[in-house]
Amino acid sequence: MVGFKNRYMVMEVFVDPNKEFSVDEPIIITQFNLSKAIRDSILTNFGECGLASSMNSFQVKYVNPITKICIFRTSREDYQKIWAAITMVKSVGNCPVVFNLLDLSGSIKACKRAALKCDGLKFEQYKLAAGDQLPADMEQRMQNCLEKIKVLEH
Repeated sequence: MVGFKNRYMVMEVFVDPNKEFSVDEPIIITQFNLSKAIRDSILTNFGECGLASSMNSFQVKYVNPITKICIFRTSREDYQKIWAAITMVKSVGNCPVVFNLLDLSGSIKACKRAALKCDGLKFEQYKLAAGDQLPADMEQRMQNCLEKIKVLEH
């Protein structure tokens, strides 16, 4: 018996830096927000049939709201459709975003390694940019995110 073949995509979300964030509407990248934006994009660009065929295996496996790194799982047959739909996503919530593919893999292990490496590097950049204004609990929140990625399974 052959197992179900998946593709895993490690992506980086670039939030529009020119957008003025109001206190009333903070944009936080979550699994729900990303999943909804991608589903809407698939529906718009590929129709109901495209949505139905690709949603049985699509899942947002991991999202780091600090570094904006995320992992998506999809079937091997539909990964190009999902990838195309992700590149056509213009906003999450009311915030303009752009996605950048960092790694595409057939195994969760390889994706975890790539995501851990990217997360570590981006958090170091974040700490350097924040300087003295880094919140005290930020280091702990980042460690919690890294622990989540280490326990990812199929």
